[in-house]
Parts: sequence; C-alpha cells; structure tokens
Amino acid sequence: MPESPSWLLQKGYVERARKSLKYFRGLSKNDNNIYEEFETELALIKKNSDISRTTAANESLLQAIRAPEVYKPLIMMIGFFFFQQCSGIVVVIVFAAQIATRAGVSADPLLVAVFVGVARIITTFFMGMIFEKWGRRPAGIFSATGMTICMLLLAANGWWPVIGEQVPLLSVFAIVLHIIFSTMGLLTLPFFMISEVFPQRVRGSASGFTLCIGLLFSFSVVKLYPTLEVWIGTANCFAFFGGISLLGAAFIYFIVPETKGRTLLEIENYFRTGRKVSNAEVARRQSQIAMEEAAGIYRSELELNEVFLKLSKVDEDGEKKLDDKE
Repeated sequence: MPESPSWLLQKGYVERARKSLKYFRGLSKNDNNIYEEFETELALIKKNSDISRTTAANESLLQAIRAPEVYKPLIMMIGFFFFQQCSGIVVVIVFAAQIATRAGVSADPLLVAVFVGVARIITTFFMGMIFEKWGRRPAGIFSATGMTICMLLLAANGWWPVIGEQVPLLSVFAIVLHIIFSTMGLLTLPFFMISEVFPQRVRGSASGFTLCIGLLFSFSVVKLYPTLEVWIGTANCFAFFGGISLLGAAFIYFIVPETKGRTLLEIENYFRTGRKVSNAEVARRQSQIAMEEAAGIYRSELELNEVFLKLSKVDEDGEKKLDDKE
C-alpha cells in the first residue's frame, strides 16, 4: 500500500503524491484528469498546514481546550468511552469462558469464546455498511438497547436458574448476541467517530488523550470485575452492565450528534454554535452534488465547504425571517 497523498505532499514528495493519488482513485498512469484534482488537493493541504503552524504558534493547548468546538467533543467522547467500557463489553470478551461456566453451560466454555471471536469478525465486516446505511446515532442506540436486553437475560438466568435449565443454551445465545449488538455500535462507534468530531488543529492530541482515557476505563473495568462479582454476585453484575448500557442508549440519543453526511467543518460549527445540520439539508446538498457531477462539474473540498456554508447561512436567514414574522 502506498503512502497517503496528503502525507507525501506534507513531506515534499510531489511526484510520489501524484502517483499515490492516481492509485487511490483507480486512474491509469496516463490519465490527465488527475492533475486538476491534484492541484486542488495540494492547495488544500498547504492551507491546512499553514493554519496548523499558525495555530501552534499563537494558541496554547489550554486556550484550545477552552474553545467550545474542542472541549464539547472532548467531554462527549470521554463520556462515550465510559459507557462503552462500563457496559460490560470487554468483560464479556475477556471472561466469556468463565461466564459460560458459571451460567451452567454444558458445552465446552472455550468453544463459547471461539463463538464470541467469530461473531466479532463477522459483525465487523458489516459494520461500515451499517453506519453508512443507518447513520451513527440509530446504530448506537440500537446497539446499546440490544446489549441491555442481552445483559438482562444473563442476569435473569442467574436470578432464576430454572430458566437456564429449561433453555440450556440461553446464556450462550445471550453472550454471542451481546457481542454482535456491541460490535454493531457501542464497541466500534467511539473509535469511528473520534476522527470526525475534533477540529484539525487538535485532532491528534485530543484523539490520543481520549483514547488514553478510554483504555484506562477498560483496564479498570477488567481489573474490578472479579472483585465486583464477589461483592454483589454475577447476576447483579450483569444487571449493572445492563443498566449502564441503557444509560448509554440515552446518552447517544440526547448528547451524541449525527455525523453521517456532515462535513468536518459542519461538525466543528455544530460544537461551536450549537446549530445542527438537518437530514433535509444533507439530502438537498447530496442531490445538488449529484446533479453537478452528472453535468461534469467536480468541486474541491474547499469549494464544497464554501457552498455548504452559504446554504447554511441561507437556512439561518430563513429561520430568522420566519421568527420575525411570527
């Protein structure tokens, strides 16, 4: 795999960047249509590099954190990772065999762990398609809700052992379904969105800090689970994780914005101003882009951002006029 065009341009390897861009666009070496796009991307990267250098020179990290477009997504993503890890995802993955044994599963517990791994692989294969078809928020809410149900089934199996006797494979199904539901959203979505919500000038440091906090949550949950199991019992642990999963669904519904179809600039503006881009606006924009591309008009990312800002300004002015009339 070649290096990305952006990285090569930043390092000054212009010709290698042009070849890399052709490779990723699926164009032949003799295709000249790449040059206009390449020059546009080169101008965009130079502008972003200049902005990054100016920001680094004139703005301290503390000042960057004080900006709403920085601290709002930072707090949101830390909360997202909290609900991800405290919903019991890692506990089920790490202790799958032990959980199956204590649930009274007669099959080989290690075989349950294998089923868990296979379920993760298969679900991960479809994860990207799910996010693109449903969007981030619906996938996350559906995932957390499904995880809640699975955890409550495991808790019920512990509270009333007769259920496990009547349905011997209930625990196995609940564990595997929990992994499928988690991989469809809550397990993967925070890692997916972390590259979307932060402004470019702090994306690297903010993403690294957030991931560090998320991994600390993961370490703490895995270390504390055996002790928590002794204190309150296995079934109550599952009920606790189910409650956290349900709170995670509420967190996504009320706090996490939809980023599907939104540009990075629109996402940044949302955290700065609080103005959401509606699905109708996204559909109208995508229709306009499709018509332009059908007519042979291709805009650069900079030009598209300018168009999106103008459309947003028109919508805001229209809303203000309606408010004035009312």
